[in-house]
Amino acid sequence: MTRTIIQTNAAPAPVGPYNQAILASGQMIFVAGQIALDPATGAIVGEGDVAAQTERSLTSLKAILEAAGATLQDVVKTTVFLADMNDFSAMNAVYAQYFDEATAPARACVEVSRLPKDVRVEIDCIAVI
Repeated sequence: MTRTIIQTNAAPAPVGPYNQAILASGQMIFVAGQIALDPATGAIVGEGDVAAQTERSLTSLKAILEAAGATLQDVVKTTVFLADMNDFSAMNAVYAQYFDEATAPARACVEVSRLPKDVRVEIDCIAVI
């Protein structure tokens, strides 16, 4: 896989651990949105706690990527869905533990009216290997 960070001063700088764009070529992996469910029990992890739910969601993304022969370093785009944009800082702090700011994927983050099982966050991704 080839992966190049794209940055320009002609567009706003990122406000978190992500980049403006990633130029990538290779085999693509589209990972469905992950919410904070314990894979063994199906129970919600971190009820009402966006940091704990972000951690579980990213752990699940990582496990799915590994099953496909990829890592978080291969992710070129994420989408974060928040039930409340006031949770952005708490989500972002956990997200930064998984993605290094210098090489982080492009990202969109949106507030939605409701998420499955009334969780606080859902995250999907696209990776290229």
